[in-house]
Amino acid sequence: MKISKGKSLLILGIVLVVIDQVIKVLVKTNMSIGEHFSVFGNWFQILFIENEGMAFGMKFGGAVGKALLSIFRVILFGFLCWWITKLVRKGAEGPDGEKVPVPTGVLVGLTLITAGAMGNIVDCLFYGQVFSASAPGVVAQWGGSYAPLFFGKVVDMFYFPLFTWPSWVPFLGGHIFFEPVFNFADSCVTVGALYLLFFQYKFFLSDGKKEEAVKKTSSRK
Repeated sequence: MKISKGKSLLILGIVLVVIDQVIKVLVKTNMSIGEHFSVFGNWFQILFIENEGMAFGMKFGGAVGKALLSIFRVILFGFLCWWITKLVRKGAEGPDGEKVPVPTGVLVGLTLITAGAMGNIVDCLFYGQVFSASAPGVVAQWGGSYAPLFFGKVVDMFYFPLFTWPSWVPFLGGHIFFEPVFNFADSCVTVGALYLLFFQYKFFLSDGKKEEAVKKTSSRK
């Protein structure tokens, strides 16, 4: 039985969100804040931290900022779902005004971003309602309630301290090359955005810019 493109994208999105949540729940219910262990030497570690909702542990204001960020993420998720559905059903407008199928790569890239957004939405919406608080030396338990709806903290765990800059490097000396701790959902958003930026950017250009990009590509061959 052939699966439609829309259903394939839905399955992909669900699988990515499930993977993200399985990883987070395992970390949340088995590790305390700050606990870590090495996966491949010292350059790839699982380090459990929590943040207020922005990617790579960044912060955005206090309680008001947290609420606005959660609401924005929900709105963005809804918009992306609507946009992907529209692109699958109606296609895109071709150079002569006709409807043409949207490249699969564009849909996959958008699905990665949407799934990543959803993965972190789950944390913000529900984790504060279903888990007790995590803390140094304290592992969270199911059935607790450490924050209201929309105020749950996002679970991060992937840490890649690849190397430390030499002390003589201006501004960077003594700092780790890549310090942020992130999660699978952040990875989905980043990979999806970079893929669209570097490999599917022509789809998002205006018709005039698309023709110019095609001419430049042809002239290089």
